Amino acid sequence: MKRILVSWSGGKDSAMALSEIQRAGEFDIAALLTTVTKDYDRISMHGVRRSLLRRQADSLGLMLEEVSITKDASNSEYETAMERTLSAHRNAGITSVAYGDIFLEDLKAYREEKLRLLDMNALFPIWKRDTRMLVREFIASGFKAITTCVDTKVLGEEFVGREIDATFLAELPAGVDPCGENGEFHSFVYDGPIFRNPISFALGEKVLRESRFYYCDLVEQR
Repeated sequence: MKRILVSWSGGKDSAMALSEIQRAGEFDIAALLTTVTKDYDRISMHGVRRSLLRRQADSLGLMLEEVSITKDASNSEYETAMERTLSAHRNAGITSVAYGDIFLEDLKAYREEKLRLLDMNALFPIWKRDTRMLVREFIASGFKAITTCVDTKVLGEEFVGREIDATFLAELPAGVDPCGENGEFHSFVYDGPIFRNPISFALGEKVLRESRFYYCDLVEQR
């Protein structure tokens, strides 16, 4: 089968995309591709510790490709680091990367353009799926996820460190996408049908960053 990379944030959208790819059985997944902020030793944007990211990859039985950037990385730094990593995989014969994007047209176009420059293709396994149905399928399938970051412009502190379940969805304010596709919240998936075993953690400190984003630290437990 054709080998591909899967963009992996550790959250529910990338987990749903990965699940869809594995269910279809058309591709061999060479590695999960994750951007990590090296100064914090955490997944960029989501704020999850690298140790938990590696536990995810181990439980999924997949290789992990980490792209390191600095805490104040410019878009240029990010693009250079990503291009370097993707070029190495392209030279090894991998020509496609799958993403968990759902409906943001500008982001889809950006990914396609950047990959086209490397003679690579972008795949979008859950593109244009109804986000209300998608997140409910996620929960019904047995996936378990917790919010790790919320944007306080649309959600209060009480929404971070929350299990994504029916109660969480019912309490989301009007206008907030149930999959957080507009960046309202980010998550960490710790169990589900694609995992060999659940990832154990404890809730840690809640911290406000940039006077806008509330993060909930997840502390690894064994």
